[in-house]
Amino acid sequence: MSNNHQADPAKRARLRWRARRGLLENDLIVTRFLDAHEANLTDEEVDAFSRLMDLSDNELMDLLLARKEPVGEVDLPHVHALLARLRAA
Repeated sequence: MSNNHQADPAKRARLRWRARRGLLENDLIVTRFLDAHEANLTDEEVDAFSRLMDLSDNELMDLLLARKEPVGEVDLPHVHALLARLRAA
């Protein structure tokens, strides 16, 4: 499958760029997770990651610290699964 995330260096670079956050705490958590798991992310996990990166820094921080749970467009099983992995990173 030539159009998936892992096969496309440009997509991988964009994912890493989107992971850069304004809040240092978010940046540290997300970067540490990508450093450990980026090479093995499935396309579904990349979709979940992208959805989380669309959130504001404060919304993302609340999710990462388990102060809130996903709602609305990010209240999806694969987002919950990736969030659990991010929280454990």
